[in-house]
Amino acid sequence: MRFLSKSGVTCLGRLSYASPMIKHLSVAFLLASAAPSFAQTVPLQVAELRDRALKDDYAWDIVEGLTTEVGQRMAGTEAEARGRDWAVRKLKAMGFANVRVEAFGMPVWTRGPEAASILGPYPQKLAITALGNSASTGPQGITGEIVGFDTLTEFQAAPDEQVRGKIVFVSHSMPRTQDGSSYGAFRGPRSQGPSIASRKGALAIVIRSIGTDHHRNPHTGVQYFTDGARPIPAGALSVPDAEQLIRILKRGKPVTMRLTLVSQKSEGAQSGNVIAEVPGRDPRAPVLLVGGHLDSWDLGTGAIDDASGVAIATAAAKRIMDAGRPLRTIRIVWFGAEEVGLFGGLDYRAKHGKEPHHALLESDFGADRIWKVNSKLGDARKAEAEAIGKALAPLGIVTGSFTEAEGSDIGPMLADGLPGVGLSQDGTRYFDYHHTPDDTLDKIDPAQLRQNVAAWTAVLAVLSGGIEEPKRGKRR
Repeated sequence: MRFLSKSGVTCLGRLSYASPMIKHLSVAFLLASAAPSFAQTVPLQVAELRDRALKDDYAWDIVEGLTTEVGQRMAGTEAEARGRDWAVRKLKAMGFANVRVEAFGMPVWTRGPEAASILGPYPQKLAITALGNSASTGPQGITGEIVGFDTLTEFQAAPDEQVRGKIVFVSHSMPRTQDGSSYGAFRGPRSQGPSIASRKGALAIVIRSIGTDHHRNPHTGVQYFTDGARPIPAGALSVPDAEQLIRILKRGKPVTMRLTLVSQKSEGAQSGNVIAEVPGRDPRAPVLLVGGHLDSWDLGTGAIDDASGVAIATAAAKRIMDAGRPLRTIRIVWFGAEEVGLFGGLDYRAKHGKEPHHALLESDFGADRIWKVNSKLGDARKAEAEAIGKALAPLGIVTGSFTEAEGSDIGPMLADGLPGVGLSQDGTRYFDYHHTPDDTLDKIDPAQLRQNVAAWTAVLAVLSGGIEEPKRGKRR
C-alpha cells in the first residue's frame, strides 16, 4: 500500500551550503548553540539521509534472508543458534565493527504434538496450540468436562469446587487498536489464567487466543506458573474455535473435551545477544542503542515479530555508516530470548546497564507505517526531542509524549532512568498475525518497511551528534 506522496516525502525546505567545501553539519553544535532555532528547521544532512532511505531495501534484504535461510527461531533451541550465526555473518558482511555474541544460559521449553476435540455432545475437532511453559498431557492426552467463563474476573471469583478436576475455558474478545493498547488489557487469561486454574485444582485450561483475527490459527505466547502453582496443560484455541465452543456451551449440555498438548522443558540451554557497532568519532560519548529481538515463536517464521524489527534498526544504522562517521557510537543489538521472558534484554542490562547511553530505541511491533514518536530524553534535551519530531513530520509521523518511550527488551533499562525514543508503528492488523503460523514474510509491505527505515534513519541522524562525511572519492 502506498501512503506517502512524492510531495509528502520532500516537502521540507532544503538548506544550501555556503561553500561546497563544507561537509560536516554538526547536530551537536546546533543543539548547543541554537537549540530554539534547531527545532524549527531540519538540517540538510538529516533530510537527505531520511529521504534516501525511502529508496533502498537494506531492511527487506535482512528480513527476507533471515526468514528464508533460518526460519523460525525459538529461544534456546538450535534454530535460534543458527539465527545468531546468520546474524554475525550478515552484520560483518554489511561492514559493521565489533560484531560479537554475548551468550547467556536459560531454560528451554519446546512443543510436541497438539490436538483438541469435543467428544460430546457435538463431536468435532478444534484448532489449538500450547502456551509457553505448558505442562505436557503426554502423548495419550487427557479428557475432561469443560467449565466456561466469559472473563478472567469471573473465573477468579468462581469457587474452587466449580473447576476442580475440569478443563477450564476462559473467553474474552480483544478489540483492534492502532497503538496495541488492548494487548495489555486482554492478555490476562494467558498470563494469569493458567496459574489461577492450577491453584483452583483444574485439570487443564484453554483460552480464546489473544488476537484480533478470525483465522483458524491459534496464537501462542509465554506464561509462567506463579505463586507456587503446579504446571498444568495450558493451550489457546483459535478465535473461530473459541467462538464455536462458546456456542456449544450455551446449549446447556455437559461438554467433554479430549486435549493433547505434548511438550518438554529442560535447563541448561543457551541463547545470546548479537551485537555490532558503528564506531563514533568520540569513544567517550554515550552510545546509541538500537535493536530488536532475534528469536521468534516456533509457529511461523517470525517475520513481523521480530525479523522486521532487527532489519529496520540495522538498515538505519547502515544508512548512517554509509554516510560517514557519527560522533557517537551506534550499537546494534539483536536481543536473544525475548519471547520467553526478556532474557536478552535483562542480560544486556546486567552487563551494560550501568554504562552511559545517549538513547535506547527498539523496533518490536511489526513493519507497518510509523505514525507517532514518543521520547524520554529529559527537560535538558527538549530541543533534541523537538528536532526528532520535525525531521519525522514529512513521513506523516506526529509527535506524542516527551516523557515516555517503549520497547520490550529495553523496558527495564528505561524504567531504570535511561533515556529513550519510541517509534510507534500502526498496530491495527498486528494482532491478526502475532504469535501464529501466519507470521510470515508476505505480511510485510515493502513500502511501509521503507518508511520505518527512513524514520529510524532520521532519528539516528539527529541523535548521532553529527555525521562527518568521508573525504571525496572515499564515500561508501
